[in-house]
Amino acid sequence: MNCEYFGKCGSCTLGKMSYEEQLDFKIKREKERFGDIFDKTIDVIKSKDGAFRNRAEFRVFHKMGKISYAMSDINKKLLPIQNCSIVSDYISELMPKLLDEVSKNEILAKRFFSVEFLSSTTGDILVTMIYHKKLDDVWSEEAKKLQAKLNIKIIGRSRGQRVILSDDFINEKLYICVPTQESRNEFLVQYKEGGFTQPNQKVNIQMIEWVLNNIEAKDDLCELYCGGGNFTLPLSQKFDKVLATEISKTSIRSAKLNCELNDIKNIKFIRMSSEEFVEARNGVREFRRLQQEDVKLEDYNFSTIFVDPPRAGLDDTTTNLAKDFEQIIYISCNPETLHRDLIELTKTHTIKNFALFDQFAFSGHIECGVVLSVK
Repeated sequence: MNCEYFGKCGSCTLGKMSYEEQLDFKIKREKERFGDIFDKTIDVIKSKDGAFRNRAEFRVFHKMGKISYAMSDINKKLLPIQNCSIVSDYISELMPKLLDEVSKNEILAKRFFSVEFLSSTTGDILVTMIYHKKLDDVWSEEAKKLQAKLNIKIIGRSRGQRVILSDDFINEKLYICVPTQESRNEFLVQYKEGGFTQPNQKVNIQMIEWVLNNIEAKDDLCELYCGGGNFTLPLSQKFDKVLATEISKTSIRSAKLNCELNDIKNIKFIRMSSEEFVEARNGVREFRRLQQEDVKLEDYNFSTIFVDPPRAGLDDTTTNLAKDFEQIIYISCNPETLHRDLIELTKTHTIKNFALFDQFAFSGHIECGVVLSVK
């Protein structure tokens, strides 16, 4: 991938390297990091070399009556840009068209501060336009015209305002190879504005398939930090029952909707933090949320726990909970906290499989996947 902003833009910090060079750099770094606890083969899931991000955010730069997109440069100052080589083809094609139309419309251009793009692999696109002004009916009428002309969905945001012109979600289809002939391989999902979505859909699908192909599935699954059900839906095909928890109300609503869209009956989604789930499982507290969803923890025969925590990793309570399960699946967006947690988890469990997922090509970030079994 070539990009005129490599070495300037603060997003692609490894942009001066070729794709293979930046990937080799990250592989070597993580092998050194985890060498004290895992010295076997690490699986590597590659990204596309460019046009891989299905989610992107940009500042809007105004100067002398003209506007452009902008990113933070390597010195954390604004860098005006005209294009971005890492965004999906759908977003890349839309970016200049959107800016051209907005530039010609004083109502849409005035105090336009930043923009967020969310695209599916089938071209469904949601654009969130963020302003430093109150959005009135005049703005809505002009934005509706823009929405119709570009065949996109638009949301307007300002302080205390969220203006939805049509939908606040995109529709996506995930084609997953589930390793059983009788299982489905197409999953319909809705990604909501403001909810978490994996930015690199090609790698996301391979992450899911890697998990499915490297676990021993039996009995029931407990999942913490389930988000909108990205892993939950395919994993439900491999277990008898699934109980999944998430603290975000937006994500739980999405997860339940996605479950309905796929007519999956063996999943229960509960809005709970990991600490609250531990309290419920240990009988420390009773939770009305469990009763409302008709969930009785004693009805579950858990063999496996799946965790996909934020960058801070697992707290001590959740780490101790995970030790009670025969099998642990751990997806991490922060190798540093993953290493810390694995030091503790490998006291009771053995690492069976380890993978690196290059979700964020040309940056220093990389995701990891680990499957552990009880000793």
